[in-house]
Amino acid sequence: MVHLAVEPGGRQVAIKVLRPEVAGDALARRRLAREVEVMRLVRDDHVAEVVDADVTGDPPYIVTRYVPGVPLHQLVGQEGPLEVAALIRVGRGMAEALAAMHAAGVVHRDLKPSNVLLVDGDPVVIDLGIAQAVDSTRLTMTGMFIGTPGYLSPEIISGQRVGPPADVHAWGATLLFAATGRQPFGEGSFEKIFLNIVEGNADVGAAPVLLRPLLTDALAKDPALRPTAALRPTAARLVGRLAELERGPA
Repeated sequence: MVHLAVEPGGRQVAIKVLRPEVAGDALARRRLAREVEVMRLVRDDHVAEVVDADVTGDPPYIVTRYVPGVPLHQLVGQEGPLEVAALIRVGRGMAEALAAMHAAGVVHRDLKPSNVLLVDGDPVVIDLGIAQAVDSTRLTMTGMFIGTPGYLSPEIISGQRVGPPADVHAWGATLLFAATGRQPFGEGSFEKIFLNIVEGNADVGAAPVLLRPLLTDALAKDPALRPTAALRPTAARLVGRLAELERGPA
């Protein structure tokens, strides 16, 4: 449960509280503790950072910066796909958020339109609740995955090692949704969507021509083929390529 609150100094914050039915679950508290630890490593204007927490209290909670924005999926649903300039702006902001996370050793794992809030056209990534440090121990049970169908990477679905390239894939899927107003890997059963993901069947051709090469690369089936930094696998390369698009042809 998430509550809007006000600090003594007047700043608005968001308080995330574990539901009573799971607050007594040791695993749930461990996940919350991990969330706090992970989120405190990340500082960027495009990320809703943690400002306070108490994971041992009754109930356990964390406090993050409140983002007075509109979810990307809601904006697209109401106003339709974004124009090219807005897509580049949103894409670059999301990439900067991911690059900051990856630099801290964090993988978000669940980037999707509902986890991107737009404030005056600029994106802020929220909800690192299932994010985890790249080298941390997974807390999910064997054979289970965490994430949202349609925005998962092939390696998450197939149970392979998950790193920053998975976030790059989710970035591509999220931006493709913003560009088309349609689910990036189609509608239907989980099985159908998962098959489209592992086979790379995203309709990139429906996106603006300018963004198609970058989206195609980001949604590559092979994580090694996605845009990442040369020496360290982060989303920093996405930022550079979007900056090139913003500058336009020389």
